[in-house]
Amino acid sequence: MFTIQETEIIERGISVVHRAKQLGRPILLSEVYKLDSMNPLLFFKSGKERFLGERFFWKDPKDETILIGLGISKQIQPDQVTDRFFQVEEEWEGFLKDSLIFNPYSEIGVGPVIFGGFSFDPYKEKTELWSKYPDSLFYLPKYMLSIIKGEAYLTTNVVCTPQDDESFIEKVTEERNELFLSLHQNVDTEPAVLTETKEISPEKWKQSVDKVVSELTGGPLKKVVLARELRLMFNKQVEVEKVLENLYKQQQESFIFAFESNGDCFVGATPERLVKKQGNEIFSTCLAGTISRGETAEEDKYLGETLLHDQKNLIEHQYVVEMIKEALEESCEKIILPDQPQLMKIRDIQHLYTPVIGKAGKDSSLLLIVEKLHPTPALGGLPKKEAVEKIRQVEELDRGFYAGPLGWLDYRGNGEFAVAIRSGLIQGEEVSLFAGCGVVADSNSESEYLETGLKFRPMLRALRGE
Repeated sequence: MFTIQETEIIERGISVVHRAKQLGRPILLSEVYKLDSMNPLLFFKSGKERFLGERFFWKDPKDETILIGLGISKQIQPDQVTDRFFQVEEEWEGFLKDSLIFNPYSEIGVGPVIFGGFSFDPYKEKTELWSKYPDSLFYLPKYMLSIIKGEAYLTTNVVCTPQDDESFIEKVTEERNELFLSLHQNVDTEPAVLTETKEISPEKWKQSVDKVVSELTGGPLKKVVLARELRLMFNKQVEVEKVLENLYKQQQESFIFAFESNGDCFVGATPERLVKKQGNEIFSTCLAGTISRGETAEEDKYLGETLLHDQKNLIEHQYVVEMIKEALEESCEKIILPDQPQLMKIRDIQHLYTPVIGKAGKDSSLLLIVEKLHPTPALGGLPKKEAVEKIRQVEELDRGFYAGPLGWLDYRGNGEFAVAIRSGLIQGEEVSLFAGCGVVADSNSESEYLETGLKFRPMLRALRGE
């Protein structure tokens, strides 16, 4: 599959040991090798026994970037909620200093990459639901498979401390070889069966919608996004591998992600990019306004045209466009933005969609752009600060990472973050699904309730294996 020269590994191991002892602190050794083709789902599954709780999975809608991480070489978890985006970036850059990176390839997403995200609101009162996830969490994986435009690369990241000797590299080599041998040990099991579905306080949620609607006339608030939870019980432990496989088949046009932490797994298929950075190019997405897909081509076209001319949805969409444009203007020298939205059609839903392209300024950083964009009006509301405060006040749900920024950042400052919607939290034999909708002055609580039901569908289908 790939050939590694033993003498090359030993020499690199000796170099990093000397550097760690000389500097008196841990030093990263990162190596990249090109592979033959590799099944990303199989690679993720191969880490189940050895790295359960320490894995991530990421696929973009065009299959241009697929990243799978196994094991944790470095964890970044800021202890302060203020400036948490800056703290992650500062710790990542400090950790990379003096590292030894052997990467002969120029592709973005190859080499040292941290994957993770941020909770929607770090000031919201915490519940047991998200106890396994802190407000900010990123992993540098021990082994990462990158499939970039069809080409496969393996990055191995090892942290050497001043107490280590050259033998540590031998242990890594053995573990890596065992990992590749386990790729062929594919034991299939029966999927978990859904036994009970429990809506969490649906009537109370509708009352919250009505209450917010009554406050939107004449006040500073224009829009507030309210989310709710659906709790599912299964006859046995839900396997994230099967859920990912189903999402891969059913939601190809979405960002597909999984992020494990301490035994729980946050997984989903979101259509919404928050921001992507490639060199000085910035890409973002305005996504707001929703309607179902039709059962026939004619009905589907009719529903799409209805959405394109619906004033409530157009106003809601324009809020997002204006906010994202304003946020990116602080970081970009140039912005390209179409005048009218178009339709984004995914399996169950169609959305109003406006792509945004920008040219980043010299000192623009991805995480600080993420901070400026989060939360967009599609997930929080307008004005941003007042809307988030209202959500904190009236929403019963602890969102955790739901509707937060989730994604990756490489050692060259490139990366991509999506908005973690159409998602669920797997906890053994139980799963919580999350969905929200934008509440504006003329919203109807029953209609909004039905819209959230529509947004539960992608994850329900994946969990049921339909």
